[in-house]
Amino acid sequence: MDGDALYSIGELARRTGLTVKTIRFYSDRGIVAPTDRSPAGYRLYGIDAVARLDLVRTLRELGLDLPTIRKVVDRELSLPEVAAAHAEALAVQIRVLRLRRAVLTAVAERGSTPEETELMHRLAQLSEDERRRLIGDFLDAVFGGLGAAPAFAGVMRSLTPELPDNPETEQVQAWVELAEMSLNPGFRAVVRRIAEDQAAEQTRSDTVGPRRDIAAAVRDQAGPAVTAGVDPASPQADPIVAEFTAHYAHLLGRPDDVELRRRLATRLESVNDPRRERYLRLLAVVNGWPAPESLAPVLDWSVRALRVRTQR
Repeated sequence: MDGDALYSIGELARRTGLTVKTIRFYSDRGIVAPTDRSPAGYRLYGIDAVARLDLVRTLRELGLDLPTIRKVVDRELSLPEVAAAHAEALAVQIRVLRLRRAVLTAVAERGSTPEETELMHRLAQLSEDERRRLIGDFLDAVFGGLGAAPAFAGVMRSLTPELPDNPETEQVQAWVELAEMSLNPGFRAVVRRIAEDQAAEQTRSDTVGPRRDIAAAVRDQAGPAVTAGVDPASPQADPIVAEFTAHYAHLLGRPDDVELRRRLATRLESVNDPRRERYLRLLAVVNGWPAPESLAPVLDWSVRALRVRTQR
């Protein structure tokens, strides 16, 4: 093809796939200027107009505005710099859309009231600093004043959600529900009671270093019995119960008697609150962690085993 050849606007439209109206629009705005005019006054374009129009179409499809496109094709702006700026802007838009979608999905699934919807929207819009303050207030309410900060430092970190910069919809939904739970006085009271019980175990035990949590001990000792289908009220469960009650007695420095077993049953019932497990599952979603193992079957078994033996 002759590089000096000139094309009418109709020929240019056939080569680019754009309409005559669209090319004339770009031409009127100086984005693709004509090279010359025919004797009759019609616009004529050089072969470079084809490349410019291809670039213009691509940039328009990517969402760039016409003033920016003109600066790019005229080389007043670097295309990589423009692309980076628009990619960042799109990332912000995508995050906002994910937040909106998450809230709307939650409203649709939960049948929320207008007040609940407003709260969910506000929680979804919180900045990273605001999220940290909200969770910090929750953790302070739960662990504050227990006098065992070093022992609880790891626990507090393990309960802290970290919503990523570009969260998936499921993570946003989980964050909103988790944040709602952290604001609930009833849930705070449950977790506070668990923390106080654990603090008492940490303080009274003569073991050096971090103490093994009683729920973990019960899981390890009673778990195989649950899997094997051992009846918690049967004689076969006696040695298993004796094992984890002896562990609890050592933590508290008290004898393994009926009163201690009743106390342990109450302790395990607190840990077995479904809201606690729900918080941990939501936390795993927000942080991208594997789903936690449910302790409910083991704790149900253990509480029943204790209650049966303390009623005799």
